[in-house]
Amino acid sequence: MRAVVLLLEVTLACAGTHSLKYFFTAVSGDIDFPEFTIVGLVDEEQFIYFDSNMKKVVPKTEWMKQKEGADYWDTQSQLAAGTHQVFRNNIQVAKEKFNHSTGVHTFQLTYGCEWDNQTGATDGFRQEGYDGEDFMSLDLKEMRWISPVQQGFSTQNKWNNNRAYLEGRKHYFSTECIEWLQKYVEYRKSSLEKTVSPQVSLLQKSSSSSVSCHATGFYPSGVTVTWMRNGQEHHTDVDLSETLPNEDRTFQKTSTIRVTPDELKKNQYSCVVKHQGKTIRKILTEKEIRTNRGDSVLSGIIVFAVVLLVVIGVAGYIVYQKKRGLEVSGMGTEM
Repeated sequence: MRAVVLLLEVTLACAGTHSLKYFFTAVSGDIDFPEFTIVGLVDEEQFIYFDSNMKKVVPKTEWMKQKEGADYWDTQSQLAAGTHQVFRNNIQVAKEKFNHSTGVHTFQLTYGCEWDNQTGATDGFRQEGYDGEDFMSLDLKEMRWISPVQQGFSTQNKWNNNRAYLEGRKHYFSTECIEWLQKYVEYRKSSLEKTVSPQVSLLQKSSSSSVSCHATGFYPSGVTVTWMRNGQEHHTDVDLSETLPNEDRTFQKTSTIRVTPDELKKNQYSCVVKHQGKTIRKILTEKEIRTNRGDSVLSGIIVFAVVLLVVIGVAGYIVYQKKRGLEVSGMGTEM
């Protein structure tokens, strides 16, 4: 049954329409942040980043870090640096077209493609903007550039008269972009299929406090945390938290039991964690429970650790909910 659940999770995550998107932003003027940035998304998850201060493309997901080597990152960094120079020129040209000589101004490009792995249907898009307003877009069906503003007409005509450039864009969105997208989707899929077992700890503030059984670092999210008393399932005075995601895309879950020191002496309590067919059992003994044993300094450390785990989990949960987001292939074209 667990194998079926895992297969279902991977299938749902990898079925249907997938997308690859890039966002390029160039800024001119008196600023205290990077002049040029690139952000790449696969299925709305950021997977690469570049800015003109650090001058290199870096992975933003574990699966990209594991799947691509130094040659890939060096090549992408060189392409991104070249694109930065093109955008530096483009923003100056745009400022002249709009008669802007002072102030902070932005030039943006977003492009990408979509692929339905069930029907095989594909699509692409490319749009440019200046100071937050539309400046130029590519109509892939008609294969022509369209500008909604007069300042863009000359660039529109220049690009529409360049048939080689149009054909190059058509090939990129119909073929190259889709191939990169399929490659990255496969990377994500292999990451989703990997099973990681939980790390389990018993935490207690003092000998009279509740005991927390904390399981973390596991993938996929399906896990059960239960308590046993003298070999029998125990549900009295037990609180079970919801499963929360960690920042590295693994998960965590905590269950707390209220039990007196006298009951611990007379009975055997244990926490049982089951994940993907593996069972981890922790018996509540002085050796297993991480507690202060009268040391106030250690007590503070344990309390801090528990609070930190909860905060990280909540933060991960917020990011997880918000997510419900390079081959820089010549996308920076001079105007």
